[in-house]
Amino acid sequence: MDWLYSFIDYGVKRSYRYSAEVFDLSRVKALLASLGDPQDRFLSVHIAGTKGKGSTGAMLESCLRAAGYTTGLYSSPHLINFTERIQVNGRQIPESDLVGLVERLKPHVDVLPEISTYELTTASAFMYFADNQVEAAVVEVGLGGRLDATNVIHPRVSVITSLSYDHTHLLGESLSKIAAEKAGIIKSDTPVVLAPQQLEAEHVVRAIAAERNAPVLQVNRDWHYAAGSRDLEAQTFQVWREGQEDSKVDLSIPLLGHHQVQNGALAFAALQTASERGLPIDIRHIQEGMASTDWPGRFQILSQDPAIVLDSAHNRDSALKLRIALDDYFPGRMVTMVFGASSDKDVRGMFLELAPRVSRVILTQATHPRSEEALVLAGMARAFGFEADVILPVSAAMQRATELVEGDEVVLATGSLFVVGSALAAWDLQQQMFSVDEA
Repeated sequence: MDWLYSFIDYGVKRSYRYSAEVFDLSRVKALLASLGDPQDRFLSVHIAGTKGKGSTGAMLESCLRAAGYTTGLYSSPHLINFTERIQVNGRQIPESDLVGLVERLKPHVDVLPEISTYELTTASAFMYFADNQVEAAVVEVGLGGRLDATNVIHPRVSVITSLSYDHTHLLGESLSKIAAEKAGIIKSDTPVVLAPQQLEAEHVVRAIAAERNAPVLQVNRDWHYAAGSRDLEAQTFQVWREGQEDSKVDLSIPLLGHHQVQNGALAFAALQTASERGLPIDIRHIQEGMASTDWPGRFQILSQDPAIVLDSAHNRDSALKLRIALDDYFPGRMVTMVFGASSDKDVRGMFLELAPRVSRVILTQATHPRSEEALVLAGMARAFGFEADVILPVSAAMQRATELVEGDEVVLATGSLFVVGSALAAWDLQQQMFSVDEA
């Protein structure tokens, strides 16, 4: 890890230009060529978007694995452990295998100035997939799409999830500019499956797809879905193709929130498209895979008494979806919110969306270089009328929140994947200690 992070880490740098001069795909292409082009040794599905990439990718991988494929999953950032980013058949890469990959990488990097941590990690994932004879890999874009290191694969289908405002200082201040970057993953003559979008974003994606002769299949137009029942364990929904209302497919997912139903419909449409392009999969395997999807930190209910919820919402749109989920699953119940965010996020926008449900705020800070100082966040929270406390670290903030809640109030940790990861790690440790005490 020290060696990987000794290179340029754009996940930490606060100021740089997101341009072809900085994110030069020729570097990762040269690196992969020197490694024997491992990215060409497996079939793939490529996912870009602002929100929902991880959840959609997790569903896709779970379904392909249920169908009997040897699967790969590449995602970022990680929730707790770096090894989460590279998985084969649902298992994280062992640390010893990551060490072995790094040793194999070292002789190839001296001739590649300005190589980045993310490019090296991406190459490691593709090597690992090739080594393990992965048949179908789900590859998630890290940032943007057009210039992302993953944009060297030739997928069976491209997937674009919900687009909204995030990383605007890098990708552009308008939704059309953001959409153009995300749509950069679209390949010639390769279908793209698209989530419902605001018209500004949809027009850009469709224009780029038309230039590349890439068929567009869109949820709410070519594919439809309807939510069914829900409880605190799972939710059901139906999906059907346009004009085939009599052939609805019943699905269940353990991921909660209506936005996950949309992600599920998107994953289903992508699987059906991939099935027509060399990755055949039966409906029963999709049903099995959807039902067994595991993707923590996304409206994850840790406890029901007291109610403790983790959600990695980190922009205004995802905060709105989080508030709707709270309305659906915990109607009328006020929230004690443990909140921390990265310094480049729209904190004010998140507060605007969540404020109607929040009675108390505890500001905290994850141990990550991009984390905004909790005292700065406290000042912003107080501007919304909250009596905000500052408690570090995240584990202590969570402990204090559970002590303060009364009656049927809900503890919510949100604002950053890093905060949610820290809260989940603290919870897991607490449960392990409890199990030891019980024994």
